[in-house]
Amino acid sequence: MAQEEDIKYFVRVGTTDLDGTKSVRVALTGITGVGRHTSTIISRMANVDEYVLLGRLDEESVNRLRVAVEQYITKIPSWMANRPKDVYTGETRHLFGGDVALTKDEDVNLMRKIRCYKGIRHETGQKVRGQRTKSTGRTGTTVGVKRKSAGGS
Repeated sequence: MAQEEDIKYFVRVGTTDLDGTKSVRVALTGITGVGRHTSTIISRMANVDEYVLLGRLDEESVNRLRVAVEQYITKIPSWMANRPKDVYTGETRHLFGGDVALTKDEDVNLMRKIRCYKGIRHETGQKVRGQRTKSTGRTGTTVGVKRKSAGGS
């Protein structure tokens, strides 16, 4: 019982509240832009055991995790970043949290603005990455092939 009481159920890292009942490795994936591999690297950079529950960490370890998340881009090679060459600045960035969705929306708006093929597909709500659309991706009331009635001539 005493072990259950000293757990913090929510731990704030960056701009995200993480689940304290999960291991550090799994809980860090709750940050948008952090996957399993990235969370492992961040926990190793912070010298934190990745298999211990996040809510059981002391405040010093949580602060090391916060610093590791902030300094992540400076410690990794450029091919590991989720934005290796920014369209506007040309520099390598790794986006976390709300920046991921915001940047994605900016990219789609740029494609619409310059009227490229992908931008036009985004505008019309069609598939963008070359998938087939003859039978899938239909919206609205389109059902399928209309058959002749079986009883008639």
